[in-house]
Amino acid sequence: MFLFMKIVASAIVIGVVTEISRRFPSYGGVIAALPLVSLLSIIWLYVQGEQTAVLSKFALGVLWGFPATAVLLIIVYFSLQNSLHLLASIGLGMSGWLLFLWMQHAAVEYMKSFT
Repeated sequence: MFLFMKIVASAIVIGVVTEISRRFPSYGGVIAALPLVSLLSIIWLYVQGEQTAVLSKFALGVLWGFPATAVLLIIVYFSLQNSLHLLASIGLGMSGWLLFLWMQHAAVEYMKSFT
């Protein structure tokens, strides 16, 4: 029952953001950029009884993924501006996202080798 409640609440948030975006694309983008999914996830984890250490690690994971997500969105934006098909734009964005995450991980591992 709890899983169903989480799915419904999350779907409502996505539906509302999509409807706002349809009518007011710029405002919808700003609302979509809010950390709604992250905050909902933290709330659901807390309600399920997870320890603060788990919540903290989750928040760090979100921060770790943020720069790569920015790269994805920049690639999708420029791809769409240059009339690339939506699926191609998303594919390029996802490729950039994965490449950036890999480079970020490699940079951190390289820096660790100096300590």
